[in-house]
Amino acid sequence: MTQGTQLAWDDTVLPFQLDLADVRGRVARLDGVLQDVLRQHNYPAAIEGLVAEAVLLTALIGQTIDLRWKLSIQVRGDGPARIIATDYYGPSEDGQPARIRGYASFDPDRLDPDAEPFSLIGEKGYFAILIDQGEGTEPYSGITSLEGGSLAACAEAYFRQSEQIPTRFALSYGRSHEPGRGERWRAGGVMLQHMPKASSLLKVGEGQVAPAALPETDDGENWNRANVLLDTVEELELIGPNVTSTSLLTRLFHEEQPRVFETQAVQFGCSCSEDKVRQSLSIYSQKDIAHMVTTEGTVTADCQFCGAHYVLDPKTVGFVGDKPPGF
Repeated sequence: MTQGTQLAWDDTVLPFQLDLADVRGRVARLDGVLQDVLRQHNYPAAIEGLVAEAVLLTALIGQTIDLRWKLSIQVRGDGPARIIATDYYGPSEDGQPARIRGYASFDPDRLDPDAEPFSLIGEKGYFAILIDQGEGTEPYSGITSLEGGSLAACAEAYFRQSEQIPTRFALSYGRSHEPGRGERWRAGGVMLQHMPKASSLLKVGEGQVAPAALPETDDGENWNRANVLLDTVEELELIGPNVTSTSLLTRLFHEEQPRVFETQAVQFGCSCSEDKVRQSLSIYSQKDIAHMVTTEGTVTADCQFCGAHYVLDPKTVGFVGDKPPGF
């Protein structure tokens, strides 16, 4: 396989359907987009792994939704990995790539570099999916507890509890050493979801949490068979450079007659801007702003996702008086 052929399916999400099993899903391959997310920061390896898993889940879940604006995953805990946050922005036009960003907040003094990454989140906290369709709509949020030993298991638990639709992930991510390209982060995953025959909706969902049970019918047998086949997937098939997404589906599910749909490209992208920084500061009075001024006489703000640094004149932000305009 040439590098050009490989790049054609890196940073993509491929929707598919198993026509003989009433199962739909996604195959995601992330390379440059994951590299771009992580290079914005200097995270320890364990934190990088958590962000990589969250970004991969976000790509798989976000692509399943008819999204006008943004889907977010937020993970909060009482451990040294305090926050893992990702955003998926749907394409603004047909044929355009979706955009993904992500970041982590952690306590370096409490971080055990030899600990299992998921344990760094702690025991008390939550896994949340948030969907915002933009102006004029009410944002949706759903929360589940931290369980199952991985973020993927948390996602499976969420969709099992909230949507009552059996869901399964098989994920792999890590640093890749490829000749001529140096060391890079790569990630790959497969999502499966059993869909009722009466429904054409595709909502979303490896972990240690068992998939939701189905009745002992043909549907249940089809779902169980699809899971058994997914269990045969190998790490190099998910993230290696020599197996395309379509070849992977054929190898895993050829007897289920896999049918693929249009591939969605994804790239790193941040929505921060100076205007948004000014808007966030508009709730403060100029008296409050005065306490934020640096020794250089400016007000500064940094984007947690992309690291953009904004420098503002304190005279141009904040409001005069006791209340912001409109109150």
